[in-house]
Amino acid sequence: MICLVLSGSTIEENLSQFSLNRPYIDLMELRIDLLGEHARVAAAEFPSMVDLPVILTCRRVVDGGSYAGPEKTRLALIESCLEGKFAYVDIEEDVKRCAAEQKARERGIRIIRSLHDFSGIPSDIFHRIARVAAKGDIPKMAVTPHSVLDLITLFRVKEELSSVTEKIVLGMGDFGLPSRILYKKIGSMLTYCADKPVAPGQISAQKMKELYRADKVDDRTRIFGVIGNPVLHSFSPLIQNPGFHGINFNAIYLPFPVDSVRSFFILAEMIKISGFSVTVPHKQAVLPYLGKITREVKQIGSCNTVVRAKNLWMGTNTDYYGFIEPIVADIDAKRIQSALVIGAGGAARSVVWALRNHGCRVTILNRNIERARQLADETMASFDSLEHAAHHAQVDLIVQTTSVGMIPDADGDPIPDFPFAERHVVYELVYRPRYTAMLKRARQAGSKLMFGIDMLVRQGKLQFESFTGYHYPKRLEQNLGLEED
Repeated sequence: MICLVLSGSTIEENLSQFSLNRPYIDLMELRIDLLGEHARVAAAEFPSMVDLPVILTCRRVVDGGSYAGPEKTRLALIESCLEGKFAYVDIEEDVKRCAAEQKARERGIRIIRSLHDFSGIPSDIFHRIARVAAKGDIPKMAVTPHSVLDLITLFRVKEELSSVTEKIVLGMGDFGLPSRILYKKIGSMLTYCADKPVAPGQISAQKMKELYRADKVDDRTRIFGVIGNPVLHSFSPLIQNPGFHGINFNAIYLPFPVDSVRSFFILAEMIKISGFSVTVPHKQAVLPYLGKITREVKQIGSCNTVVRAKNLWMGTNTDYYGFIEPIVADIDAKRIQSALVIGAGGAARSVVWALRNHGCRVTILNRNIERARQLADETMASFDSLEHAAHHAQVDLIVQTTSVGMIPDADGDPIPDFPFAERHVVYELVYRPRYTAMLKRARQAGSKLMFGIDMLVRQGKLQFESFTGYHYPKRLEQNLGLEED
């Protein structure tokens, strides 16, 4: 089930949220701690105003809520609201037997016993879940994983507690997002969503239902993802998931924040991940775990796509082809013969090798001159310090491969003194925003612009083919940012 957490301060606001989200949800949680004082007296009537089950919750400040009054008053408020036709009531795990609990049982309202841990994961989480379930209540554990290893603990819940059929388990924060989306793989009976997040990591019900189709995940669903750190900003789920749906391919693609590549491969085996994209900073770190790599990966020393092939992992690099495809004609026609590459990281490696393999002269600029020197030595390119960018204005192509200019650093410009001209081709790999500060300057100079979003989509379509064995559906391409502004 997908549960919408209602965050309005009035009954009317909550009814509006319900109406907007009705197509995407199975039940709601009415947070009376978020209601104004005058609205709380009408809370008991709310379940009669809607056509879906409602959870009654009054969350304390210590548990991430807004209710700061005396505990006795809070429990009395919950008890009074139970006159309404609520399906569930959330009462914290540490609350001893109270009148609200007794009233809920008398009225046939199921009790959710919740624990919210914003610091980590309790060492006895399995025991706590089993103990609550043994009393006939529904255990809810909202905890905070800080690593992939913590996430593995959450994914163990389904197998370790398979006898507990009704339970709610979720991870908060960035590392917890996969547990919210793959809630069925954890064995959780529901996941929480909100228009305005009231807990760390909540996403909208529409995104959960339409983008991820999380409620459709079953034992046959193939799991794909993108790993990185940070990674939640990734555009890739907006490419892959619509593509899966477009060809009726039973699969889901989601972001996995990863602090340890080794731990992620353990998780991948555990939940049977079929393949994944790789972004900063793991494009080189994945290499030791791959049983087979393509010629491009071997040459570049960087991998951005991993797929499961029989009993091993195979690594490919779609950045190489996604980058070079739109400029091959200009290279062949000698309109592009020299290039300036800004950066010396994993993305730069793919770019420099692609250009060198197509006969271009390349100069690498980087703040860390030793990294530029190392990449230049490997690729038979030239190098220089980033502060000397303006000295290389005679090149045909400028490629920006760093994260400078990416949201939230949207005003950043890696080469603020570079004199762009009409004859230049300026290729920006940052895709959010579409027009970075550097591209805006190049546009004013009349340079030909090439956008990061277009490269992202091209390499994403190649990843889609690796994941599924099918071409990306053409009818969907126009919705992926390919059209010119």
